[in-house]
Amino acid sequence: MHTEFIAGHARLPAGMAAKSIYETLTITAEIDLKYGVILEVSCTLATDHGKRFITNLLRGYSLKDGIDAPLDELQKYYLGKAYNALTSALKDLYKQYKLKHNKL
Repeated sequence: MHTEFIAGHARLPAGMAAKSIYETLTITAEIDLKYGVILEVSCTLATDHGKRFITNLLRGYSLKDGIDAPLDELQKYYLGKAYNALTSALKDLYKQYKLKHNKL
């Protein structure tokens, strides 16, 4: 395998459609092992449109470069209630990536 699967989690705010299905928001990503590039992304937002938007927003970023750029993109272009949960889940995903790769 040339990829790895990483997940990040965060609590959802009250009043969100996804909250009726999930207690937490999860972002999962398939990451290229050599370059750290996000190849595929999924999240537990309630709508398919929201899921596709987050996928398109995050795909292509390298976690080797940190997460400041994708966090900036999220701040600019995502204006929904799940913003804080999405940023927390992305930070958690990055933390999981760093934990694994600092041990290598």
